[in-house]
Amino acid sequence: MIDAAWLRTLCRAAGADDVAAVSLDHADLAGEREHVLAALPGTRSLIAMVFRMNRDNCRPAARSVANQEFHQTDEQVYDPADPMGKMFFNILATFAEFEVDLLRMRTREGMAVARAKGKLRGKQPKLSARQQRELARMAGTGEYTIADLAEVFTVSRATVYRTLQRVAPSPAAS
Repeated sequence: MIDAAWLRTLCRAAGADDVAAVSLDHADLAGEREHVLAALPGTRSLIAMVFRMNRDNCRPAARSVANQEFHQTDEQVYDPADPMGKMFFNILATFAEFEVDLLRMRTREGMAVARAKGKLRGKQPKLSARQQRELARMAGTGEYTIADLAEVFTVSRATVYRTLQRVAPSPAAS
């Protein structure tokens, strides 16, 4: 058997926004007991997990009862070494993987929409186009070292080198 606090920590780490457990014998679940036992014979406890899906919280009807009981009991839920425990943890892992896949899918879709609207441009350069031209001009004079240019434009030396590679000196500066 595992304790409820450990289970809550595990489920939260797997991506659940909230987790609760309640004994099937709880009085507020009397109307559900027959249906649960018909579907899952031998069930002793219910675990309610809340995952944020489609930007709306999905909450089972018995969640508040389960949440209240979860914080009031030290009930042992499942042993990860027995077959029921293994199945339970595999189900938890499946939900966690599902939620991560949904998050990735939504992120890709959001980026595609932003890209189509011209809103997704990636990281912006530290220096404006005008500053890049001026940096290249100053470097072309030979009066400034890379360190001097980095200090003048308050950027790193690496940024100065990258800018000089991107911006070829204009023929007028030679």
